[in-house]
Amino acid sequence: MLHYFRALFGIINRELWRFLSQRGRFFAALVRPLVWLFIFAAGFRSALGIAIIPPYQTYIPYEVYITPGLIGMIQLFNGMQSSLSMVYDREMGSMRVLLVSPLPRWFLLVSKLLASTFVSIVQVYVFLAIAWFYDVQAPWTGYLWVLPALIVSGLMLGALGLLLSSLVKQLENFAGVMNFVIFPMFFLSSALYPLWKMQESSELLTLLARYNPFTQAVELIRFALYGQFNQGALLFVTIILLVFLMLAIWGYNPSKGLMPRKRG
Repeated sequence: MLHYFRALFGIINRELWRFLSQRGRFFAALVRPLVWLFIFAAGFRSALGIAIIPPYQTYIPYEVYITPGLIGMIQLFNGMQSSLSMVYDREMGSMRVLLVSPLPRWFLLVSKLLASTFVSIVQVYVFLAIAWFYDVQAPWTGYLWVLPALIVSGLMLGALGLLLSSLVKQLENFAGVMNFVIFPMFFLSSALYPLWKMQESSELLTLLARYNPFTQAVELIRFALYGQFNQGALLFVTIILLVFLMLAIWGYNPSKGLMPRKRG
């Protein structure tokens, strides 16, 4: 059991130090949502106005509405960046050394996923601290309530990245895969506008957005940030997390998954 804890601590520590040493990655993770919050929100506010949105049940500024969506953006991009590093490590050989260790492969992959989620949560709280000074403020209890939601959503989005890293053969191809996954998931969700607003233009897009895993993750964060529990979103995100994780573990299994095809 001690070996398991040592391995878990080592993987988390390595991921954290890698993130802190790559300062460009840290600032890029913050600049992207802050640009949406400070600049794009002004234009969207004039177009959408102020809306009555659950779970607030009151009129709110547009900046307040999109904050949970921007939190989801941070976790989505972090999950993709973490999976990109796994593809790089696999090509350089360090990932192969890790996966042939005596510990179970599924444990190593879950440890990598936990490390990525921990890094994303650090980014989210830094973003929330900056947003606080921009008068985008949640109740104090909301910053505690949102932590379990961030863990579940971060694990789900990280598991998606883990699955993609098992499918991509070369590092050069991963950027295209990232764009193919990130932008449809982000824009076809409730991150930037409520579903009832989308329903005014397209029933089909509304249906796709409603069953988008990223939408459910955003709604889980949105409710938790204001001290409410979205049971349906939690159940949906948890099921998708387990599906993505099992597929990723299968994909990294050299005897049953996709690894032999990559070598071939």
